[in-house]
Amino acid sequence: MHSSVLELFTIGIGPSASHTVAPMRAARLYVERLQAHDLLQCLARLQITLYGSLAFTGKGHGTDKALILGLHGSEPATVEPDYLRQYADAVIASGKLTLLGGVELAFDYKRDLIFNRKQNLHNLMAFNAYDASGKCIDTASYQSTGGGFLAADTHSTKLAPLSFSNAGELLALCAEHGYSIADVALKNELAWSTLAALNAKLDAILVAMRASIANGLARQERTLLPGALRVKRRAPTMYEKLKMQRGANIELNALDWVNMYAIAVNEENASGERVVAAPTNGASGIIPAVVSFLEKFCDIQSIQVADVSRRFLLTAGCIGIIYKTNASLSGAEVGCQGEVGVACSMAAAALTEALGGNADQAEEAAEIAIEHHLGLTCDPVGGLVQIPCIERNAMGAVKAINASRLALQGTGKHVVTLDKAIKTMLETGKDMKSKYKETARGGLAVNIVEC
Repeated sequence: MHSSVLELFTIGIGPSASHTVAPMRAARLYVERLQAHDLLQCLARLQITLYGSLAFTGKGHGTDKALILGLHGSEPATVEPDYLRQYADAVIASGKLTLLGGVELAFDYKRDLIFNRKQNLHNLMAFNAYDASGKCIDTASYQSTGGGFLAADTHSTKLAPLSFSNAGELLALCAEHGYSIADVALKNELAWSTLAALNAKLDAILVAMRASIANGLARQERTLLPGALRVKRRAPTMYEKLKMQRGANIELNALDWVNMYAIAVNEENASGERVVAAPTNGASGIIPAVVSFLEKFCDIQSIQVADVSRRFLLTAGCIGIIYKTNASLSGAEVGCQGEVGVACSMAAAALTEALGGNADQAEEAAEIAIEHHLGLTCDPVGGLVQIPCIERNAMGAVKAINASRLALQGTGKHVVTLDKAIKTMLETGKDMKSKYKETARGGLAVNIVEC
């Protein structure tokens, strides 16, 4: 393993890591490229062409506005969601864009931003720069690979002291050293960071997750989510009802709260607010919901909560890295099994260790979770992350808890390994028709009439 597990948790904005966060990053990187080559002084026009699912669902995912803000110099982790919408709308209306560094540029939305739905180039963003005579002076392409990552991303080249590339190797390390999965992650992270710095980063992720829940619960109950579907927020109403019911039928009541946590986060995501991609925005509600379940409904002493929650993220991140290395985190590549399925698998393993399970049981929980998401399509109605995405996170969170409970009842010995399940997920994704992979051209997306 050559990369940090923390890379699986990106603080950014909704509604999509691959279609919002990654395009914003790519646009900023391209302007930095022009700066580095001293081309800004002769730049007269920029044209961006989007391909693949970016072309089909980019408008519903805010790709256009994210690109404008990236060119302006904004970054996903720090941009204010309201500013993103206001500035992007102003640029589209005025036809004037201020690039990173202060250079002003004419920007014709219809001419300079092209949604190419004819050429099947997987989630590619092609940037072309022209001078005043119309001559192309520079070109570059970036590919969104899921979870906010770009194909050109580079990570630490320092080999981790406990390196692994799949679940089998991870379990072998745990057995050899007597470690949990979280222990392996911790040893590797401390090769690149101090404990204090690592804990600060983990805490920042947890704070952002908790904030996305709190913000989702605090919204006006009848607020409509963006887009023509006119979907109403439900989390605030659920919260008011559950506050009055807490205590009765505690087992099922806990699951009601888990559903609410996940829905709150994904309603925030659907509104373009700040969330944590874990590992994607489309699945951003699952891990926060399961962490909240762990903290609020499981028997953990208050003095241990911070450490248990940090270790939860470390375990989840290890499982996520295995998926990223051997398969995909992209709904546009393998369907929603690579987003909600992977997040469910990560959460199931992490919850299992947090509740006292060993590494073998955690691996089994991860396998159970993904096994029962295999073949899950990505079919967003209207190209928006609302139907079925919001409820799908609630289902994924509950499945993660159940997968953990099943694994904790066993010994960790099982027939289908996590590695075999991940290989199956990738093969299934390759076999899946493109219309079921975040293009809004299949499944519910074509069987539900937009309002």
